Amino acid sequence: MASNDPTMSGAVTRRDFVKYSAGTVACMYLTTLNIGCSSSTVQVIQWPISNTVYTTAEHQILPVPVAAGAPLIAPKELARYSQYNYSSWNVGPGLPCTVWETIAVKAPNAALLLSFFTITDVHITDKESPAQPLYFEWSQAAGSTTMNSSAYSPVILASTHLLDAAVQTINAVHRTSPFDFGIALGDACNNTQYNELRWYIDVLDGKVITPSSGDHVGAGFIDYQKPYQAAGLDKSIPWYQVLGNHDQFWMGSCYESPLLRAAHISNSILTTDNSAANCQSIGQPGFYSGVIDGSDPLGPVILSGPEQNYPVPPSVVADPDRRSLSTSLSSSQNWIREFFITTSTPVGHGFNLVDPAMARDFACYSFVPKANMPIKVIVLDDTCKGTGQPNYAGGSLDQIRLDWLKQELQAGQDNNQLMIIAAHIPFRVYKDLVTDPAQVATNPQIMTLFLPMPVYSVVNDDALLSVLQGYPNLIMWIAGHRHMNTVTPQIHPTDPTRSFWEVETSSLRDFPQQFRTFRIYRNTNNTVSIIITNVDPAVSTASPATTSRGNAIATARITAHVPMGDATSHSINAELVVQLTPTMQAVIANAGTPV
Repeated sequence: MASNDPTMSGAVTRRDFVKYSAGTVACMYLTTLNIGCSSSTVQVIQWPISNTVYTTAEHQILPVPVAAGAPLIAPKELARYSQYNYSSWNVGPGLPCTVWETIAVKAPNAALLLSFFTITDVHITDKESPAQPLYFEWSQAAGSTTMNSSAYSPVILASTHLLDAAVQTINAVHRTSPFDFGIALGDACNNTQYNELRWYIDVLDGKVITPSSGDHVGAGFIDYQKPYQAAGLDKSIPWYQVLGNHDQFWMGSCYESPLLRAAHISNSILTTDNSAANCQSIGQPGFYSGVIDGSDPLGPVILSGPEQNYPVPPSVVADPDRRSLSTSLSSSQNWIREFFITTSTPVGHGFNLVDPAMARDFACYSFVPKANMPIKVIVLDDTCKGTGQPNYAGGSLDQIRLDWLKQELQAGQDNNQLMIIAAHIPFRVYKDLVTDPAQVATNPQIMTLFLPMPVYSVVNDDALLSVLQGYPNLIMWIAGHRHMNTVTPQIHPTDPTRSFWEVETSSLRDFPQQFRTFRIYRNTNNTVSIIITNVDPAVSTASPATTSRGNAIATARITAHVPMGDATSHSINAELVVQLTPTMQAVIANAGTPV
């Protein structure tokens, strides 16, 4: 069964795009920019997106299958990525919106209640920082079964450019089908560095971006190194932020130790023994982790490999802007403060709403996007806290945050508000991509992400589900973290009003490099429909963001995240139907903008 979102019909045409979007043509500014300590200057450019903007409901980016018998390729063999279609894609027909009636039976959409977008896991990366574990993945042999693209992928060359392309695409969609707000679901940074976070906020604010660090090699002649003018998010769209694990921990995995904090701003390349226990191997002798060579169009990893290969230890130009945002006292306080240095709204991007009486690392808040609409968004920090935790990539709630969550849910219930929880880490979700609601009956495998241990989390996945299903007005949990487009119905066994949807948005770092739109409707039978649609950034032909897309597809192939013969977009466009209590049916009976 298919359905079309009545507010999303038709692509944004070239005429509309030129009318509504700034910076549609790449151009040279007449001014120049000083880079580093050098007296040389470089010109500032703009990177356009394609002239027509589509959602995946109209056009999809589809990887070209790798032919059977094609040779396996190692991560470092960048020149071979396109040779055997590892990095190739086609534009295919749109992906229909499938109605999921797992929780409730839909009726025609009657009125639009709320519209917003999510971006997540952008992983803005200082590719020249000496505090990265690049060598671990860069050195993998073709066909290795231990690959980890989070350690290295060539997508890191253009992380700011891809965000800029996504922002321009959001602006174009907004002009034909306005958003009430946007929310970023965590992992803005890759390695909790000051310059990574500033690049992220400054892209959204529309500032000039210098996407390199240290001695800024290649800034005058390599496309992904050139300073450029970011378009900036349309100033009429308020945007909010969620805290992720990479925003506050080394590579999202380890609490920043004194050794690591020193490594960020050092001129010395980080060493490792290259073992699987990466937190314990940091700083151990064995291998230099390397940096990206910004003077090479392919951006290879240099200054890496066995220590015995270097009679003189390799070094880079140190940069104080690489400093860690984490301290021994707080993993997130400095990170949060940067969101108050912004030209877009709201100042603080949600963290201005955090209760000042709460603990230093508290990053939870709630807001009502539209004053005349009974819908509340609860932003939940469900990352680990404190030193000595066993797994900083897992979901965690301490008693303070669990109690706060219960209070916010109860307040929303008492105030007759529908509620959405926005968190970085999902819980109890389908392990794999489930694209057809008919698959729900086959009981897909569930992923466990909250692991209760001493001082780790006071709830596991099942215990958290029990808490959430105590509040019938909760309609959805949205998250990132896994870099996947997955939809999971959290079904109550006896009361459909206590069931809700969990929706993950894929990463802007890794394939399929998408953001997601949400449009919530009141239906004629007073159920609610949540129409979710993936959107590919509308990259132009000759831009670093275009190269990044190919690199993301190739990396997915090389690491076996996507099968060689796979030619699907890994998107989910769906209409998710929610059953409301009689009280909430009455509350929303006349709400929204008629369609």
